[in-house]
Amino acid sequence: MTQQDVIILGAGASGLYCGLHAARQGLSVTLVDHGPKPGRKVRIAGGGRCNFTNLHTSAEHFISANPHFCKSALARHTPWDVVAFFAEHGIGYEEKADGQLFSDSGGGRVAGVLAEQCHRAGARILCERSIDSVQGTGPFMVKTDRETLCAPRLVLALGGKSWPQAGASGLGYDLARQFGLQVTPLRPGLVSLVLGGEQGALCRRLAGVALPATVHCAGREFADDLLFTHKGVSGPAVMRAASLWTKGASVVVNLLPGVDLDRDIQDNRTRSLMLRNYLQSLLPKRMILELLPKDFLETPISQISNKLRQDISRRIHHWEFVPQATEGWRKAEVTVGGVDTAQISSKTMEAKAVPGLYVPGELLDVTGDLGGHNLHWAWASGHAAAMSMV
Repeated sequence: MTQQDVIILGAGASGLYCGLHAARQGLSVTLVDHGPKPGRKVRIAGGGRCNFTNLHTSAEHFISANPHFCKSALARHTPWDVVAFFAEHGIGYEEKADGQLFSDSGGGRVAGVLAEQCHRAGARILCERSIDSVQGTGPFMVKTDRETLCAPRLVLALGGKSWPQAGASGLGYDLARQFGLQVTPLRPGLVSLVLGGEQGALCRRLAGVALPATVHCAGREFADDLLFTHKGVSGPAVMRAASLWTKGASVVVNLLPGVDLDRDIQDNRTRSLMLRNYLQSLLPKRMILELLPKDFLETPISQISNKLRQDISRRIHHWEFVPQATEGWRKAEVTVGGVDTAQISSKTMEAKAVPGLYVPGELLDVTGDLGGHNLHWAWASGHAAAMSMV
């Protein structure tokens, strides 16, 4: 049996960040992961470019049953703290829209730095280990297929169910329940939506068409790009809305945000112009041909009645549908739901009823918006757990 101060189950973003900072405080740390190398999700995040934080990260960018839970950790480890950490190890950033910071070295290098700093601080990373059992309530005993580990502190940093192809599983939730922690309902987040029937057929005909849009779902509005696919709709606006979508709920899309089509048609009614040509100056041609009947399009703009004008405006500004489903866990970037935060300290990530048990990262019921917020939560929550151990 190997004795240490901290056992961390999961060598992903939150586990590695927690491990290196705990080891830097002088604690003996062992990380256990079933994958062949640490930080697998980090390596492929942002299409491999790794959107590692967002300058505008705040509680409003997260979904949780307790919207205040994440505030403490975010306040104590800011985006600039993360930038400074990676800069110290030779990783700079490129800023994209809305404060999104991407590594200038790629996700592989980000994961590599995390693993290197764990090793330099004295933490061990045991890869390709299956966890056979976890017992005790401090000290905790972890049996793998190769060794038995014992420690007074145990960190569940096993992540959510999204991206199973990168090693994600439901083990973290099973272990949380084993320790008496409640888990809120889980669903895929930051994922594309699948449409059926006539709406699905429309999407297949428009597959590949992309445009700016606003997507309304569950009382929220998301302004970003939308993409038609062979299965339904995708793109940042849709994926962000999908994190809030629940089965049976409707989604409303404005395909021409920033333009009041009803008023704009009125303002142009003196022009000798066919409606088709007018709309093609505002929207993709393929979409116009699919969304509006041919007899609408062949009408001169000067002859459009009030009723027809309002009908056209409704079809463009208020495209409503009820998705069949999301594209599921394999396509989802995050998990919505998780370990109930009411049972966890917002300052330390420690389970209130199980001293020495910590739950940071995606395993918690804290889900970030697109754009680097989820990785920042991994860093901030992992850091909070590590710094509370000494």
